[in-house]
Amino acid sequence: PVPPSPLRTPGPLPEAVAAAAGALQAGGLVAVPTDTVYGVACLAQDSAAVRSIYSLKGRNGAKPLAICLGDVERLYRYCRVNVPDELLRDLLPGPVTLVLERSEELNKDLNPFTSLVGVRIPDHPFMRDLARACPGPLALTSANISSQGSTLTVLEFQDLWPQLSLVIDGGPIGDIQSPECRLGSTVVDLSVSGKFSIIRPGCALMPTVEILKKKYGLVPEPS
Repeated sequence: PVPPSPLRTPGPLPEAVAAAAGALQAGGLVAVPTDTVYGVACLAQDSAAVRSIYSLKGRNGAKPLAICLGDVERLYRYCRVNVPDELLRDLLPGPVTLVLERSEELNKDLNPFTSLVGVRIPDHPFMRDLARACPGPLALTSANISSQGSTLTVLEFQDLWPQLSLVIDGGPIGDIQSPECRLGSTVVDLSVSGKFSIIRPGCALMPTVEILKKKYGLVPEPS
């Protein structure tokens, strides 16, 4: 098969969103720009596509995938939330993954070994529009082979292109010289009421902890 040549955005955003949504709904994997690093997305409710993401990345099957949504309101359908809505909106959209109890609505084949799920709402107009254009949540992971560095341009993961239905080129993300920009989102577990634990420090650790501790009085737990 001919590898896809990247579809450039910022071309017309609605066209890129429509092309990506079509590829996802046909069961494909799509490389996407986010507010942190490049990602690979598929429909979270499509079990075959979820299996394809693991095989693309050579990813350990026990490592969970996050879900990506377009809006905070949709989070309540797929997660059990025990923090104030205002807290969610202080952190999302943004470079943070919130780990919460999953609901029955979520595909049982997605992370079947855990009752939790990480949720991303990237602060990126393309990603939010794409998530809104799809019927259910997206499964999202970084666009790289497992254990290799995360990617800030589409050329950095060119070896994955042949296995993707579509590559959306949003240009370089952040400062490609800066190691901090490759850290990915800050992952924080909010599944235990009144507490939080940092699973991955990521790129937004300080402001995230500040909000959770100072504004909401949550108690940090060792992760």
